[in-house]
Amino acid sequence: MDIIIFLCFSSLIANGVFGVEVKSVSVMEGHSVTLHTDVVKQRDDKIMWYYGPENTFVARINGKANSTMLSDEEMFRDRMKMNNQTGDLTITHITSQHSGLYTLKISSNMKPTYKTFNLTVYARLSVPVNSRVSSQCSSSSSSSCCCVLCSVVNVSHDVSVSWYKGKSLLSSISVSDLNIRLSLPLEVEYQDTNTYRCVVNNPITNHTQHLHITQLCHTSEAVYYKISCFRSIHVLCDRHHHHQCVHTQKRRSSESYVNITI
Repeated sequence: MDIIIFLCFSSLIANGVFGVEVKSVSVMEGHSVTLHTDVVKQRDDKIMWYYGPENTFVARINGKANSTMLSDEEMFRDRMKMNNQTGDLTITHITSQHSGLYTLKISSNMKPTYKTFNLTVYARLSVPVNSRVSSQCSSSSSSSCCCVLCSVVNVSHDVSVSWYKGKSLLSSISVSDLNIRLSLPLEVEYQDTNTYRCVVNNPITNHTQHLHITQLCHTSEAVYYKISCFRSIHVLCDRHHHHQCVHTQKRRSSESYVNITI
């Protein structure tokens, strides 16, 4: 799966310098990312990189000497490369602790210029798993239906789980910043011939798991949870963090809900 790095631009107050352009960069954990200076180093240029609100030293290229110095901080050690011609900074084997603001300072015979990069590192997404959780439909008079649960584990920030019927969104739940198991139920008829899929995604990647009704709902045994399945759903992600979960559903009922204990 291709990992897309999203770049967007805004003019903000950054690190106390008014009007410095902030470039937002997103990358998947474990990958590499390069912060580009968009310049070619001149003979006397001194290029420096700093990290975070404390402006912790990261890397630099001296002027005429053209020598490179890299930070010995544990979080950066053996993870950085700096291009001698441009001053571009590459961070390899990236982790969530590398998220944050990176400030570029270019000093020459003229006054210094600055750029700021806001780096966001997203955790790897787990592939969602579909499982049968109930052989009865609480909101339907038909007995030929079952409740399916789409689950994903080790959820990090800005992750959502959604059910689709064809191209139409049926329901979705998102989480802002947790490390939990996130689940979303769906009620289907045994004879339903529509195409259903569960999608888990964050801003830069996604995984899809298609629902095979015949295989999942026509088995003799099912995995049962303490859960009730409704066409209209409200999900409580965790009794300690439920305020961080957002759920949307096209069809709603004033009394229908699902209570998931994690």
